[in-house]
Amino acid sequence: MKDDEIHDVIQILRSVTRDWTMPYVTELARALHDPFRVLISTMLSLRTKDAVTAVASKRLFELANSPAAMLKLDAPTIEKAIYPVGFYRTKARNILTVCREIVERHKGNVPDDIDVLVALPGVGRKTANLVLTLGFGKPGICVDTHVHRITNRWGYVKTKTPDQTEMALREKLPPEYWIEINDELVSFGQHLCFPTSPRCSMCPLTRYCDRVGVKRSR
Repeated sequence: MKDDEIHDVIQILRSVTRDWTMPYVTELARALHDPFRVLISTMLSLRTKDAVTAVASKRLFELANSPAAMLKLDAPTIEKAIYPVGFYRTKARNILTVCREIVERHKGNVPDDIDVLVALPGVGRKTANLVLTLGFGKPGICVDTHVHRITNRWGYVKTKTPDQTEMALREKLPPEYWIEINDELVSFGQHLCFPTSPRCSMCPLTRYCDRVGVKRSR
């Protein structure tokens, strides 16, 4: 993909993903504009299917929807609420630790600085960027497996890890697309651009895609 083609690609992505389901955390953020719920739901979503994340998040937030309220729960109660998300026991412990740090060090408010966020247990750059972009509306690029895979498949970036992809995109992706790129490519990756055997015959972006690493497609 040529660098200047990204504008056409984004317009096409907006069109084709308009009627597709957005990730649960995105829908939650649009409905509530609550950085805390974005943070906790994103922590739950790691290595967990979206439908499971949605149900687990709703159960947990019925019990507690603020850092102070969450600290009134014990780990077994949180584990029961979020099961069967992946690594639910570890996530329950991390949620309590994160909430304690937010209350004790940040006056009960989720920090809006990426360096502070990634210092919290269980919070990586993907989670931190989602909190910044969806929770606070601040510039950031959330790179998950879909964004990493698809932008490399296009030939738009040439990187080995999601963190490298984030830095490469910060250098070349126009800022007006930073926040939305994750939503668009998560949906696109779930419906068409699969990790193996992507549906290239149905893809509206075929003319822009270098198909890097694609050995078999439909």
